[in-house]
Amino acid sequence: MNLIKKIQENVFRHELFGRGASAKGGSASGGKIVVGVSGGPDSVCLLDALYKLKNKYDLEIIVAHVNYSLRGKDSEKDEALVKKIAEKYSLPVEIKNVQRSAFSIQRSEDYLRNIRYNFFEKIREKYGADAIAVGHNLNDQAETVLMRILRGTGLRGLGAIKFKNGNIIRPLLSIPRKEILAYLRKNKLPFRTDKTNLGADFTRNKIRNKLLPYIVKEYNPNIEEVLCRLSQSAAEDHDFITRFSKEWLESEKNLRASRLGSLHPAIQREILRLAIERYNPHLREIESGHIDEILKIIKSRKSKKHVIKFKKLKIQRKGDKLNIEKL
Repeated sequence: MNLIKKIQENVFRHELFGRGASAKGGSASGGKIVVGVSGGPDSVCLLDALYKLKNKYDLEIIVAHVNYSLRGKDSEKDEALVKKIAEKYSLPVEIKNVQRSAFSIQRSEDYLRNIRYNFFEKIREKYGADAIAVGHNLNDQAETVLMRILRGTGLRGLGAIKFKNGNIIRPLLSIPRKEILAYLRKNKLPFRTDKTNLGADFTRNKIRNKLLPYIVKEYNPNIEEVLCRLSQSAAEDHDFITRFSKEWLESEKNLRASRLGSLHPAIQREILRLAIERYNPHLREIESGHIDEILKIIKSRKSKKHVIKFKKLKIQRKGDKLNIEKL
């Protein structure tokens, strides 16, 4: 199956846009899509593929690019290429230029990511677009899973990058980087190489350029595919647990220790995360140890009042009733 067909299969299987379309044929209204284009191979491939599918899915495409000004003339060349490609396809292009001084305090992957996705969302709202398409591929998924394993994660974290997450869609997520590069060569598409991705400054770069190649050479040449299958399986299992937990939480007017204590530990943990999320949407701040603290007071048979405070939250058990509130 060629790359375009794989994208169509992903669109159909994961309902990325449109309705009733499949890789075997048919048509659907896809609406407007903002495509994040850095100028690198993945995003250039994504834009070209979506442009080729533009008529089939009745798509309107808007190109969006962030120039972080981190690499001097190279950053300017990235922006120039994106503008040139957008002009070639006669597509509107939106550019965000970020002053280098903005990174004097904090220059982490998460910080750069927030700038990028906040900008993409603004452009989506400006054009009334339905989705934001980004170029994550199978190798990105494998790197993310391995990074989370090294940091310590549960089922939720193993699910890693999703084909569709809110307004974000990732049509290339099942496609290896080598196939993307082959597609670019075959279609003679120009792209830029970000040299910072070749170093070991960030954790992801170390995993991409050192750890994964070592595992491929010494242990398993198919490790990327293995990690992606693990991620897909974990995501499906977590989705089932989450759905059950949401239904349980919606059916209970109050959280009661006796009722929670009768559930499977996996369900208990997810219910507590969902309950906490009502007051603290940033679940990355909530660690496994925090959930363990709550589980201890749920299981406690002492009649005294229990109170736990963390991350601007107050969790209190009084009798059988468990309360979670914001401080």
